[in-house]
Amino acid sequence: MEAASLSRIGLAGLAVMGQNLALNIAEKGFPISVYNRTTSKVDETLDRAHTEGQLPLTGHYTPRDFVLSIQKPRSVIILVKAGAPVDQTIAALAAHMEPGDTIIDGGNEWYENTERRMVEASEKGLLYLGMGVSGGEEGARNGPSMMPGGSYQAYSNIKDIVEKVAAQVEDGPCVTYIGEGGSGNFVKMVHNGIEYGDMQLISEAYDVLKNVGGLSNDELAEIFDEWNRGELESFLIEITADIFKVKDEHGDGELVDKILDKTGMKGTGKWTVQQAAELSVAAPTIAASLDCRFLSGLKEERVAAAEVLAAAGMKEEVGTVRSGVDKKRLIDDVRQALYASKICSYAQGMNLLRAKSVEKNWNLNFGELARIWKGGCIIRAVFLDRIKKAYQRNPNLASLVVDPDFAKEMVQRQAAWRRVVGLAVSAGISTPGMCASLSYFDTYRRARLPANLVQAQRDLFGAHTYERVDRAGSFHTEWTKLARKNA
Repeated sequence: MEAASLSRIGLAGLAVMGQNLALNIAEKGFPISVYNRTTSKVDETLDRAHTEGQLPLTGHYTPRDFVLSIQKPRSVIILVKAGAPVDQTIAALAAHMEPGDTIIDGGNEWYENTERRMVEASEKGLLYLGMGVSGGEEGARNGPSMMPGGSYQAYSNIKDIVEKVAAQVEDGPCVTYIGEGGSGNFVKMVHNGIEYGDMQLISEAYDVLKNVGGLSNDELAEIFDEWNRGELESFLIEITADIFKVKDEHGDGELVDKILDKTGMKGTGKWTVQQAAELSVAAPTIAASLDCRFLSGLKEERVAAAEVLAAAGMKEEVGTVRSGVDKKRLIDDVRQALYASKICSYAQGMNLLRAKSVEKNWNLNFGELARIWKGGCIIRAVFLDRIKKAYQRNPNLASLVVDPDFAKEMVQRQAAWRRVVGLAVSAGISTPGMCASLSYFDTYRRARLPANLVQAQRDLFGAHTYERVDRAGSFHTEWTKLARKNA
């Protein structure tokens, strides 16, 4: 009788994400215990459980009562701020847990912290998972995409729960066991990096259509709605269309035009770019999106720079360029440029995942990652199904750019892509994400690059040697001596 009254799982950390995930779990028929250091959050969650359908959720006010209310082997999800708060929460709960119990960190944690905690937990006989959760507040309540990595036994203990709680798509729940160690957190980090790239590219499409095409917010809403019925169908395109429709309740026009042009961030995009650099993986689209967030933060400097450069004779070319633009063609060109640029951004993210998987021996399944991102998460999009199929066709695919289907699409769209970038450059509209994607494509597809000259320079000033295309071995040349001799 006592075992029957115990909860199937516990969740500690009742900010909105934690509350919503707990209610989602309860709604799927799994009795859940919840705990939060601030007791009012426990009461708030209990009230919601009552009003949202008499859900099987019990609240607890001390770590001991919370842990002891869960059936063995216990599984406890932690959803608190990354870093020290996670360690503090683990310490408070682990004091009452027993060997064989599981801790699951559902936050955006740095993967090496997860690997450290895994070792510390195993010393106490505890199992550990680092589980990326994507989809925001709405996803947590109605079905997120989840990326658990770490102990396979720990995953097995909660598999039945997460498979029901996750978003559901036609080929299964949006959750899978990612791999060992901190792989779940790393995959979520790269997911967020791809998200940075996606959002930047969409903002550039908006900038070009608004300032070069002269489109109104009503027209933009209509265009994004239309795009969301085609190859660009995705959560981010859908919500962008909605944003253009919202009127400003404090004045005339739409709210989007009143928002300060400074973008916030929490760090996962920066981690992605740092990891790409560490692993020598080119990720220029994601890096450009991060740089744009840095530059957006310099609002006062940008305003001052605009004034200084105008005084120095800088003229706005947007009006001149706009007067000669075919609006209908521009809209279609921007759609194609956005799609091609997105392929490059996803290719960069997948290549980073592959490099890390090789380094850590995680054996990541890229087709399965694309599949679990098809629902619930922020980057969910129709074309992820095609990415899944590309990796199913060839699990060792060097890049999405050279998958036969995607390669054909890139080639078909490159003329429009180049027109958009060229038009933006001539109008003085910055499109760093689209430019970075196009440069990535052009660099990757060229059999020979000017890197031979760079290597010659390195050899001249640092005796770094070079290889030749016509014979084996490493070579060094006394460049300056020979150049003067031959002068």
